[in-house]
Amino acid sequence: MSKIKFGTDGWRAIIAQDFTVENVARVTMGLAKWLKAKYPSGISVVIGHDCRFAGGLFAETTAKVLIHHGIKVHLAEGFVSTPMVSLGTLRMKAQMGVIITASHNPPSYNGYKLKGPHGGPLIPEEVQEVEDLIPEAHGMDLAAIDLAKAKADGLLAAIALEDMYVGHVEKSFDLAAIRKSGMKLGYDAMYGAGQRALPRVLPEVALLHCDHNPGFHGQAPEPIHRNLIEFSKFIPQHGIQCGLATDGDADRIGLYNSKGEFVDSHHIILLLIHYLVKYKKFTGKVVVATSTTPKVEKLCKHYGLEYQVTKIGFKWIAGIMITDDVLLGGEESGGIAIKGHIPERDGIWMGLTIWEFMAKSGKSLEDLVDEVYAITGSFAYDRDDLHITEALKQQVLKACEGDAYKGFGPYAVRKRDTMDGYKYFFDNEEWLMIRASGTEPVLRLYAGGSTMERAKDILKACRATIGA
Repeated sequence: MSKIKFGTDGWRAIIAQDFTVENVARVTMGLAKWLKAKYPSGISVVIGHDCRFAGGLFAETTAKVLIHHGIKVHLAEGFVSTPMVSLGTLRMKAQMGVIITASHNPPSYNGYKLKGPHGGPLIPEEVQEVEDLIPEAHGMDLAAIDLAKAKADGLLAAIALEDMYVGHVEKSFDLAAIRKSGMKLGYDAMYGAGQRALPRVLPEVALLHCDHNPGFHGQAPEPIHRNLIEFSKFIPQHGIQCGLATDGDADRIGLYNSKGEFVDSHHIILLLIHYLVKYKKFTGKVVVATSTTPKVEKLCKHYGLEYQVTKIGFKWIAGIMITDDVLLGGEESGGIAIKGHIPERDGIWMGLTIWEFMAKSGKSLEDLVDEVYAITGSFAYDRDDLHITEALKQQVLKACEGDAYKGFGPYAVRKRDTMDGYKYFFDNEEWLMIRASGTEPVLRLYAGGSTMERAKDILKACRATIGA
């Protein structure tokens, strides 16, 4: 049997190739062993699945293995988002949450994420411990495990995670202010797990791709501009002032202004810090992944906030949010968490926070971005995902490791950071990062420039330098 490895965010594999009932049972066997070694009794696990193909089958497989080991299971009704499972794990005082999802990966993938009792990603050391316990074969007769009997015996119970989440949202936001503001808002669920929850909270929002399509219309449900062209056109056509998009399991955010221009997560992080500190008088430290703009540090200095950088992968940020007083934790990929919620990325929660900011301030998203720019200076960001040969990828990474690149075209390297991947700093707060993806067979290039033309030019200079 193949060795199963957890990457940046859970285990992911192609459905029917490696992501099979047998392998899901193997992973769950490792999880059951870990839980029973750690907790002597009273173990319970919350399980959910998103909208992907066969999610229900894989969630039931997970439930069967845990039930076989005498572990109580709270199984979600229908598809749910990752934040719903994390919130449910915390609220039910469960020892673990499992969400069957491949997040933003292409439709052919599914995945398996572990959520700790704190209501966020399981910390990296514990993920490794679970991985080390995954057996070569599960050795069980899954067909013989009777879920109806498990229900009767009290080992299996249904849980309405979406209702729990919607109730939490309604208590936490000034939804009346958003409604009364008269703003026209839009939401693109990308056929993902947020498609029911947001319309329940704000029924007036104009919707796109909020129907069930396990194949995501053939597109990876990642909320980046190239995947959201239809939404970017939909916004000005319908007079929408701000558009929110979320990924397959609704833990990542994409945002658009009234012109249908993409607002990346670097800007969203800055907007959230600005709102929480200046307008809501919140405090706490800011923790961001190394692929995030240096402008975050500049804003933190302005507000006197502690600033910390981690490796890429929200599990590193969540580990700090559990122990420290954290205002915001965020990543370049659109995964952001803030104080007042769970230590978990949540695209809908971040979108509602921005909409509340607009409603309370009476300002457009463009005006609020300008408020941030008055402190940090303006900037632009772009990213390239290079689908290149493994040989070229390894050649580039080896050159990076050996510090072979002293410049990229006209951009001279002033400083290099190797925390996770290779980040190069140029003059005028411009930068470039090269990193192999932890979830897909691609080489990622990230660039921050003073303008979008500059950001694109940095990427072009990088491609020319590395021969891609």
